[in-house]
Amino acid sequence: MQAKADATGDLKDTTTTRDADAKYLADLTATCETKASDFESRQQLRADEIVAVEKAIEIISSGAVSGNADKHLPSLVQGKTSFAQFLSESNTQAAQTRVAQYLNAQAKKLNSRVLSALATHVSDDPFQKVKKMIKELIVRLMEEANEEAEHKGWCDTELSTNEQTRKEKTEAVETLHAEIDQLEASIAKLTEDISELTKAVAELDAAMAKATKLRQEEKATNTETISDSEEAQTAVAQALTVLKEFYAKAAEATAFVQQKAEPEIFDKAYTGMGAEGGGVVGMLEVIESDFARLESDTKASEASAQKEYDEFMTDSKVDKSEKSTDIEHKTAKKQDESQALTTKNEDLEGTQKELDAALAYFDKLKPSCVDSGVSFEDRVARRKEEIESLQEALKILNGEDIA
Repeated sequence: MQAKADATGDLKDTTTTRDADAKYLADLTATCETKASDFESRQQLRADEIVAVEKAIEIISSGAVSGNADKHLPSLVQGKTSFAQFLSESNTQAAQTRVAQYLNAQAKKLNSRVLSALATHVSDDPFQKVKKMIKELIVRLMEEANEEAEHKGWCDTELSTNEQTRKEKTEAVETLHAEIDQLEASIAKLTEDISELTKAVAELDAAMAKATKLRQEEKATNTETISDSEEAQTAVAQALTVLKEFYAKAAEATAFVQQKAEPEIFDKAYTGMGAEGGGVVGMLEVIESDFARLESDTKASEASAQKEYDEFMTDSKVDKSEKSTDIEHKTAKKQDESQALTTKNEDLEGTQKELDAALAYFDKLKPSCVDSGVSFEDRVARRKEEIESLQEALKILNGEDIA
């Protein structure tokens, strides 16, 4: 009953934990899907933004603006020029051209699509719109960096938690498998022991029953033998008494006659059968002695057999009691371990489900947190250089010395 109460409590706690984990997983999955969708939307937004910027550049690249610039502004010197030379350029179109060259060089260096797209049209755009576009791109890249940093922190937290969960659940599954194997082996051994003990008890019962039957038969035979011996001794004693009285009288009569002259026909006085080789009296005394010895031997044999029987029964009862007690203990232990095995199997099933859920969640995390193609550190470094390049381009347009 206590084990049942404990198991019920554990089941309630485990069910509550499972439901909470399932709800958290569902919420987390929804959040991940939302974040992934938002990320894709932002990516599309960036692409649309570039298209919009290109359109704006195309619109403002009218003949009046670009034509006049080509007509009135001097041709720019081709090739690489130091940033100190940018400061001496007062012509805004020349500054924009220098910025375009600088952004092109940085785009190739950083392999940046953003800088390359900006550099393609920057020399044809109005001065103020170029500055505004650069500032907006800087803000957009910084926002993107902040969002990705936030996403990276979230990914790190979720990946760390998920890894810990997978590790704990994997170890728990392995431990439960080992415990289940041990319980199954123990239950099998207990079952074998109980079978052998039950067989041994049955053999003891059969041996005790057989010994009791033989003892009863032997006791009945010995009792009958002793009774017959006692009866025979009594009868022989009576016969001896009769014969001894007769021969005593015959001896007296013979002694009285011998005082007279014996007839010539008899050679000697009559002694009857009492004098031949001990006579009938001696024979009866031997028979009486034989019956007495038979009675004594039978009583001794009966006592010895009864003692052996009593010892055998005592030892057998002790042995049976020990084996029966062992059967009870092993049966109780088997029941406990069978219950424990059931609980362990249920725990294994629940833990395996939790592990499978953690593995499935890890697979959902991988597309946005693991398998991104470029490492987070590389993306951060490239974005930082893009922002720095844009800031330097902005300084060029403002006429600042960045050399």
